[in-house]
Amino acid sequence: MASSAEPARRQSIALVAGESSGDLLGSRLLAGLRERLPEARLHGIGGEHMMAQGFASDWPMDKLTVRGLFEVIPRYREIKGIQDALRDKLLAERPDAFVGVDYPGFNLGLEEQLRKAGIPTIHFIGPQIWAWRGWRIRKIARAVSHMLVIFPFEESIYRNAGIPVTYVGHPLAEVIPMQPDPAAARARLGLAADRRVVAILPGSRMGELKHNGADFLAAARLLRQRDPQLQFVAPMAGEKQMAFFGEQIRQGHYEDLELKLIAGQSHSAMEAADAVLVASGTASLEVALYKKPMVISYKVMWASYQLMRHMGYQPWIGLPNILAREFLVPELLQYDATPQALADAMWHQLDDHAHQQRLVRRFTDMHHALLRDTSRESANAVCEVLGARRK
Repeated sequence: MASSAEPARRQSIALVAGESSGDLLGSRLLAGLRERLPEARLHGIGGEHMMAQGFASDWPMDKLTVRGLFEVIPRYREIKGIQDALRDKLLAERPDAFVGVDYPGFNLGLEEQLRKAGIPTIHFIGPQIWAWRGWRIRKIARAVSHMLVIFPFEESIYRNAGIPVTYVGHPLAEVIPMQPDPAAARARLGLAADRRVVAILPGSRMGELKHNGADFLAAARLLRQRDPQLQFVAPMAGEKQMAFFGEQIRQGHYEDLELKLIAGQSHSAMEAADAVLVASGTASLEVALYKKPMVISYKVMWASYQLMRHMGYQPWIGLPNILAREFLVPELLQYDATPQALADAMWHQLDDHAHQQRLVRRFTDMHHALLRDTSRESANAVCEVLGARRK
């Protein structure tokens, strides 16, 4: 006799990542979810790393990628249109859960609307309320059913605000080896094994390249004047970035730098380097996990800088320094980030052996503190939220 029971509905989880770092982090969560929920439908907005896990991106992720408080204004209508269209799609579909992967300006607003409609919302990576704009904790409490955090000190912040929270470790601590192999990385990139390497990472977004690229190149020229044997490597996030940075090289007549411009492979560039000049952001943490000396720099539009510098709660902007609670490595921001200042700070990172050894010890401790099975831990937390919903 045929059973009258209806077949179980296929679970659906929607996710949104708005930039390359979120795409990488989201892919780790998806890897864990695929093991736990192999039949689930996973869709929303993401990049190539998420799509490699069987994720279906309903819009291209680069439609959302923009940096800075004022830089977003010309793109606001387009981005808001995507947010509204995705909201309507998800309200009609009613997925079992929504996961916002970082990108809080977009995701928290969407999460608040979805949660109000009864859809559980999970935010993967707590916004940096411990760094600036701490008042956002009130919006987070309205928007987020469960917070997944990647730094140990964040748990108490959300728990004290009454927001369910799970520390899942930082995915990059799993991806990056505890003991890097510079010789192997240089061989992969075709760099000379017997000459020092400086990696140049002016940022993955076009706005970052526009503000940081020329000064980073000028600093590299000053370093080359001190040591003509230096070789440089600059990984670019995509074809547009490659073309734009290549044009900066041509306009500044930097062809004599012996700079190897490569597509992607940022981790290989970090691993190969003796020191790294890096734009502030997730990349600075990646450099720390590779145990490399670095100078952190950042420039944004003047108006964005004026707002941001008055809203910070602590003296550091670089993640390695924030985690260490001290200036382990130099930070040169906005007007202080001149080519000469960048070159002088980088020379110290290259030339002070005792400092380099201290950084290796501190960054190794940092790596151990951030190391968890993030894929499994984050997937378990999402499944707990799904289980609680079914009860």
